[in-house]
Amino acid sequence: MIRVGVVGYGLAGRVFHAPLIATVEGLELAAVVERSGRTAEQAYPGITTYPSLEALLGDTTIELVVIATPPATHVPLAHEALRAGRHVVVDKPVAPNSVELAGLISSAADAGRLLIPFHNRRWDSDYQTLQKVMHEGTLGRVVSLESTFDRWKPGIRKQFWKEDGTAGGGHLLDIGTHLADQALHLFGMPEVVLAVIRSEREEAITDDAFTIHLRYQEMLVTLSSNCLATLPRPRFLIRGTQGNFMKWGLDPQEARLKENPHSNPEEWGVEPESAWGELAAFDGERPVGGKVPSVPGAYRLYYAGVRDAILGKSAPPVAAVDAWKVARLLEWAVESSKERREIACDWSGQPKV
Repeated sequence: MIRVGVVGYGLAGRVFHAPLIATVEGLELAAVVERSGRTAEQAYPGITTYPSLEALLGDTTIELVVIATPPATHVPLAHEALRAGRHVVVDKPVAPNSVELAGLISSAADAGRLLIPFHNRRWDSDYQTLQKVMHEGTLGRVVSLESTFDRWKPGIRKQFWKEDGTAGGGHLLDIGTHLADQALHLFGMPEVVLAVIRSEREEAITDDAFTIHLRYQEMLVTLSSNCLATLPRPRFLIRGTQGNFMKWGLDPQEARLKENPHSNPEEWGVEPESAWGELAAFDGERPVGGKVPSVPGAYRLYYAGVRDAILGKSAPPVAAVDAWKVARLLEWAVESSKERREIACDWSGQPKV
């Protein structure tokens, strides 16, 4: 049994990490760091609450530390846990820039411990279904993917780390990290980035909308998100030489975990038939397609992968260098938007692991 300590019990710790850890065989949610109060103990009787990471690290039975605090604190806390000889999971974005992320990767290597980014949306229902359709080959050669993650959030919360200008905040690092990770996971590293990053809402301090074009040799990927969407766009639209696949709606796991993190885990990622995607393709001249049943989303598989990596049974579910690639890609996107030009991607500087 791997004993786990979660640092932070806000949205990330309460909704994403604690429920997943508590339902994965071989992991024990043993401790939570809360600066004030003991909320986690009410939800998970028997755990220990600590006031700080330093106090938690005094418990030598904790093997895995999960950093679920605001992004500006990720790097120093992760360094502290790695120096103490613990494996570390870090919520996204792992670090505010690629240089600090490379430093964390180096610290993990020096400590002989795992640094695993929490890029959980690889286990979204819509993304898993998209992968399935692609691997079946029905679309032929893929020429274009549009990946969109829109929300209706017209108000500004200036005391909230995502919107107050704090390092690691802003819509690009929040949502763009997920979309970029999915694109790199699917297609590898692009050759060129062209981006427009904007602040659209009244009194916005940070960016809240972006469109990023990733140009590959024979394919274009477009990543897009904003906070002023009252009408939905497709979550995914992928086009190939033999057909298209379109998927609407967001994965249901976040909403269900917010509503009741102690509900049946087998139901968290199951989509109703009304949310299934649509395939329209040709087998020669014969049309094929129709509704495509959604693959259930399964964030718990991420933590099952973390468990197996710590036990030496498999590679980590997300490689630390993957987070560096995402950070570098988003830096090029910022540069492209500021200079209003395409930026060629030079991937030669990635850290060695």
